[in-house]
Amino acid sequence: MVLLDGLGDQGQPALGGSTPLEAAHTPHLDLLARMGMNGLLHPHLQGMAMPSELAHFLIFGYPYGDFPGRGYLEALGHGISVEEGEVALLARLLSVDTRGEHLILEEDDPQVDPQTCKALQAEIQYYSHLGVEVEFRPMGGIQGILLLKGEVSPKVTDSNPIHSGRPILEVLAVEGHEEDPRAVKTARVLNAYLVWCHRKLSKHPLNRERKRMGLPPINALGTQRAGAKRKLTPFQEKWGLKGMSLASVPIYWGLARALGLKAVPVEDSGDPEGDLKERLILAHQAGDFDFIHVHTKAPDEAAHTKDPQHKKEVIEALDRAMGFALDTMAGDPEVLLVITSDHSTPSSGAMIHSGETVPLTIVGERVRRDRVERFNEVDCAQGALGLVKGRELMHLILSFMDKAQLQGLMDSPSPRAYAKGPSKPLTIKEPREENYGP
Repeated sequence: MVLLDGLGDQGQPALGGSTPLEAAHTPHLDLLARMGMNGLLHPHLQGMAMPSELAHFLIFGYPYGDFPGRGYLEALGHGISVEEGEVALLARLLSVDTRGEHLILEEDDPQVDPQTCKALQAEIQYYSHLGVEVEFRPMGGIQGILLLKGEVSPKVTDSNPIHSGRPILEVLAVEGHEEDPRAVKTARVLNAYLVWCHRKLSKHPLNRERKRMGLPPINALGTQRAGAKRKLTPFQEKWGLKGMSLASVPIYWGLARALGLKAVPVEDSGDPEGDLKERLILAHQAGDFDFIHVHTKAPDEAAHTKDPQHKKEVIEALDRAMGFALDTMAGDPEVLLVITSDHSTPSSGAMIHSGETVPLTIVGERVRRDRVERFNEVDCAQGALGLVKGRELMHLILSFMDKAQLQGLMDSPSPRAYAKGPSKPLTIKEPREENYGP
């Protein structure tokens, strides 16, 4: 599964109304589309803007309600152990302005040198309130993981408003958990901690020095996306496939570890073509695995620059790398090649991600071939796959791999999506003298 993160887009006026993918020269992806079966994919509901980690979770066939939260997955990706009953949140240093009784976000991504950043983070590393222990774990730069231990719950809202000019938000118990004492306590502790952080950071000599130099103070902490450990069916047990994930971003390492896939960290060099080709080569050589997730963040990062032309050029670089998949995988009868994305990332406008569908191509020996000529968000809509939802994709993959279970058969105590699930053979023993009735 080659997953081009953030590949989808909206029609861009700077490109004559085309998406960057439509406008790009993509001969290899187009040829793969002509070789395969095409459609559109949305992990959940059309129009719903999805974060990458939740989109992946759904694409891998897991229920929306079982998602453990980004904070937990990010912690796993950074090698931070989160035990049962603990809560992990994303946290980052911010620059705020005090207006009356409120803190107004000035900069969500303030520029700060590593030494200053470490010193400020050390100032707010440990906190305790109402029997809850709070620890800030740095993750590089201004970012970190906030780990909560005690009678806590992940059912709380974010404090980071993300957009400049908005106030830092009071943490609340989420709807349906307003009477949950753990959620209420977690919110109270976080609010107290955030106020404490602001006071501690504001008084720090380094911030006084930044003000003297005309730099914005690094004087607050923002939190978001609380998560906690959940019991999840391992990927191999769920789908009958031994899985591997090749990715360069810790959130995918954490997701892989949570689902029982082998996480293989790779690095981004700044060369999208070379990076993707290297990952495709590694996938091609990974003979011990049945399912390999090959990920690149390059289209998403290009879109976040809000330059449609730049995203178009990155897509063209990735297409050149896909020449390797075309030459070595597409004609191999033992390989099912799935090419798609997790979500759309608009390369103009204010949204972080948008809710449009993304193209999907599946190439394999017994895959139906439709009449689609080009790989993009519009042409793939004419394909034989139609609209595929996240919960459906793994079932399609099993079917094309000749591994799908006929529904209704019960060769395992619990239903499995794949054929020949775990079972227990009947043993023939010498009969004991037992009374079986008349």
